[in-house]
Amino acid sequence: MSMDERPHFEPGDPTSDPAPRTRIRVLFLLPVLIFAGLALVFLVGLFGDPSRVPSVLIGRPAPQVSLPPLEGLSEAGAPIPGFSTADLAGTPERPVTIVNVWASWCGPCRIEHPVLMELSELPYLTIVGINYKDAPENARRFLGALGNPYDRVGVDASGRSAIDWGVYGVPETFVVDREGIVRYKHIGPIEPGRLGPFLDAIRAALPEDMRDRLPTG
Repeated sequence: MSMDERPHFEPGDPTSDPAPRTRIRVLFLLPVLIFAGLALVFLVGLFGDPSRVPSVLIGRPAPQVSLPPLEGLSEAGAPIPGFSTADLAGTPERPVTIVNVWASWCGPCRIEHPVLMELSELPYLTIVGINYKDAPENARRFLGALGNPYDRVGVDASGRSAIDWGVYGVPETFVVDREGIVRYKHIGPIEPGRLGPFLDAIRAALPEDMRDRLPTG
């Protein structure tokens, strides 16, 4: 074939322009890149420490809530009240509030429940429970069998309040200071023997003259 007989490609001819072929390769690789990114997120979630997931609430006022009490729940003949956001602002005697999101159907909640019972014995603390999408009779049976660490229990039957708190799943626990500001969030069960970081968060939320009465974990 002579030089004049060789195929002649005009500028812009897709068979001679490498740009379309490059775009095709990129489009082909895009699903692979997306899959790799999702796999990385999954692995971080699987093997990482979920309690370290940050929360946009840290350093901000607690969300506005108004939750009814758990029907039929009482202590020493007196009903355990529900709570609203105003109840999360501490008192001079009990300046820190622990907000725990729990449910009777939640297996990890049973793991952490003895820890909550221990925390309820500490000075300066109020413990509030958000009972999440639970049947009232099951929630009462749960607390009747394992003990009630809560000073107040609000019922979140729809899950709306948990969304406002940015809850990923139960259990989750928040530390709220005397100004009603969220200072710490723990995702997953607070495990026995691993209380150090949680107690440190409580201590940091207390006035300085109260901190020395807390254990070190």
